[in-house]
Amino acid sequence: MAKIITVLGSTNIDKVISVPRFATSGETLHTPNHQIEAMGGKGLNQGVAAARSGAKTNMITKVGKEFDTSKNMNVENLSTDHVMVSETEETGQAYITVSAETGDNIIHIYGGANADMAAADVRAHEAAIAESDFLITQLEIPMEAVIEGFKIARENGVKTILNPAPMPENGGLPAELLQLTDIITPNEHETFLLTGIEVTDEHSMLHNAAYYFERGIDTVIITIGSEGSFFMRDNGEEGIVPAFKVSAVDTTAAGDTFIGATATRLHANLDNLAEAMRYGSAASSVTVSRAGAQPSIPTEAEVLAVLDAHK
Repeated sequence: MAKIITVLGSTNIDKVISVPRFATSGETLHTPNHQIEAMGGKGLNQGVAAARSGAKTNMITKVGKEFDTSKNMNVENLSTDHVMVSETEETGQAYITVSAETGDNIIHIYGGANADMAAADVRAHEAAIAESDFLITQLEIPMEAVIEGFKIARENGVKTILNPAPMPENGGLPAELLQLTDIITPNEHETFLLTGIEVTDEHSMLHNAAYYFERGIDTVIITIGSEGSFFMRDNGEEGIVPAFKVSAVDTTAAGDTFIGATATRLHANLDNLAEAMRYGSAASSVTVSRAGAQPSIPTEAEVLAVLDAHK
């Protein structure tokens, strides 16, 4: 039976401008480029990544009345049956500045309809979660909606993947959410905000993992940028999956691609974690080599071509 992934999360319209380099405070910087629009949002990015890698993918999200779902979510394998429409808010928006010098980005987000998602909205789509192998979510929607989704998943034996981004400025994450999480996937900055342990070497990553184990999480994946990603399971299995070296054009959606693509390869018992992460890393390498969020996310064939080239 084909794997089913459900993504509970955000949909944004990305407004992107590429600049030669990031300006310093108070500086005016000319750019030869104008602002372009593309589909994004951490939730939709992860959903598109899973769908393009061949998994049947349910997208539970909320958009504004002006949003054209048939046009903006027209992705093979991506089900839009669970897209809700806010009565009061417009579709979320992300304002993204990309440095041509480094490929790095700065992102500011307006929540819009994403912030209008309630626990009851999620419960109304319980069937989509219950039929899934994995539920993925992030923190661009309200915490009550995230927790409700994970409760439903736990009730139905569905594995949960939490991408704790963006991390709350204060207070960390609720203990209840961590207890409902099977796999957590912070980057090195996010895990520092949560654990207070700076990621400097493998020893510090082990200490970070221990923090999550103590709170009931079985599997920890910490992405470490161009160095790849570290993983550890509560059974002691650990390792580092290297990144595929490419010339970065735009790092937007790189982490989202990694998570969505990795989930499509994971076995239910997670016994192939390193192999699945290698697939996710290959997918992410394609994403950073192209501009934009959703437009840059690769198909399964493109990812397999990368893997074949690096055998």
